[in-house]
Amino acid sequence: MSSLEISSSSYNQETKLPLSPPLVEDSAFETLGKDVNEVEGKSKDIIKLTSEKLSIDEVSRLVISPLCGAISLFVGITRNNFEGKKVISLEYEAYLPMAENEIRKICIDIRQKWPVRHIAVFHRLGLVPVSEASIVIAVSSAHRAAALEAVSYAIDTLKARVPIWKKVWDVFEDKT
Repeated sequence: MSSLEISSSSYNQETKLPLSPPLVEDSAFETLGKDVNEVEGKSKDIIKLTSEKLSIDEVSRLVISPLCGAISLFVGITRNNFEGKKVISLEYEAYLPMAENEIRKICIDIRQKWPVRHIAVFHRLGLVPVSEASIVIAVSSAHRAAALEAVSYAIDTLKARVPIWKKVWDVFEDKT
């Protein structure tokens, strides 16, 4: 299991807005009582590769910002069929150091292409049963176009570049 939070470039925000409770563990108590200009000054890239069940709500909450009017999500779930066979689950493996590094590079690419605020990429490892999420990507931005385009780019690029491998378990295969 691995979890990584990366801070990225920031915007200058003049208007003071009420703080919402911090959602990232590392900064839970550091942000209380600070000026919004300080708190909202840093954009976040949150990357997590985990064997735990993914929470769509948790990932979407991590990218909320009072500076943003849009959050776009991509949720990839295990479907019950593949190439005409009944699927019972998927299994994911990753080369963690390289996978995290490649996802970090994708976040950098996104920030060079679109004016986004926060990016969260969570990918599940191990067995993922039918109807459960294997990946959740969330991006926040001031306007919808940037968030939508960034999420689409993130999933397409992740599938092409990141060393995460998928094994399809169907009813004809024995997992022992």
